[in-house]
Amino acid sequence: MCVDESGEPVTLEASVNLRYFQQVMKAFELRNSCCLIYNGGDRVIGLSREQVLERAAEAEALFNVMGYLDDEEILGKCRHKVFIDIDPGFGQMWCDLGLHDAFAGHDAFVTLGQNVGQPDCAIPTCGLEWITTPQPVVLEQWSAEPPRADGAFTSIGAWRGPNGPIEYNGRTYGLRVHEFRKFVRLPSVCVDTDFEMALDIHPADAKDIDLLRENRWSLVDPKAVAGGPAEYRDYIANSKAEIMVPKQIYVDTNSGLLSDRSAYYLASGRPVLARDTGIGNLYPTDEGLVTFSTLEEAAAGVERINRDYSKHARAARAIAEEYFDSDKVLGQLLNKLSIN
Repeated sequence: MCVDESGEPVTLEASVNLRYFQQVMKAFELRNSCCLIYNGGDRVIGLSREQVLERAAEAEALFNVMGYLDDEEILGKCRHKVFIDIDPGFGQMWCDLGLHDAFAGHDAFVTLGQNVGQPDCAIPTCGLEWITTPQPVVLEQWSAEPPRADGAFTSIGAWRGPNGPIEYNGRTYGLRVHEFRKFVRLPSVCVDTDFEMALDIHPADAKDIDLLRENRWSLVDPKAVAGGPAEYRDYIANSKAEIMVPKQIYVDTNSGLLSDRSAYYLASGRPVLARDTGIGNLYPTDEGLVTFSTLEEAAAGVERINRDYSKHARAARAIAEEYFDSDKVLGQLLNKLSIN
């Protein structure tokens, strides 16, 4: 995975990967609290392995995002191991199909799919008790910006991403590409509004690229416009609102997921027009956050936001403060996990 500026494979030390990691750790004052374990432990950058083992043994809990930490020695030192699911549906279906067992060895299970475990959610629980939580957002990092009525409806994401569609219980659960095509005509319908995607899309998807451009979607390179934390914030702040079309699996399972990206738009005072994933009972969806299920509803949502933009911008920030403030969200999560 280590590459140079041109994308050619290089050593860890010469890679843009390591340079970016170190820049981010420095920017957030984490240089003395981080450890990069490379290639199964061949190299360790930051804290030494001994320091990591000591901190693991002292910690109240380990939050293991998607089970990516699989070092048995480090995991063995942790008294309470919490699996954090940020991609609801994929892991659970893979597990139920016998394709992996990343959940094994953990003591508690947390998911951002807030409908997981409910009768109307198609994501399997795999016999586990899932604790649900919204995204935590550090509001100090996402200040409310002045409204940008002259900006575009934007979003940031991958057309396909690293995972393929999943066949489960006789259904195919697809990716963003499969859901987005249903709404590709939106800019052609809302001709007085600009739409832009910072979209990671492969040149092999040339037909989809042509389809997007034919329907007035402006496409920009996410690495160029949102390639770091500061640039990411700036791109969102310079937007009018977000047009959020998630992966099809999140929609078709009624997952109850609202992405971290959408939460950042809200925190920045940017309204979110979101393809509904079953969030109607979780958040207010009349001002600031507006949901849709059809092209006609999406067009109506654009009109609503445009008609009283300043009101929707204020409501967006208010939703972030009420539902996504990291102090509230993480405090509630620790209470659910019985961690002091």
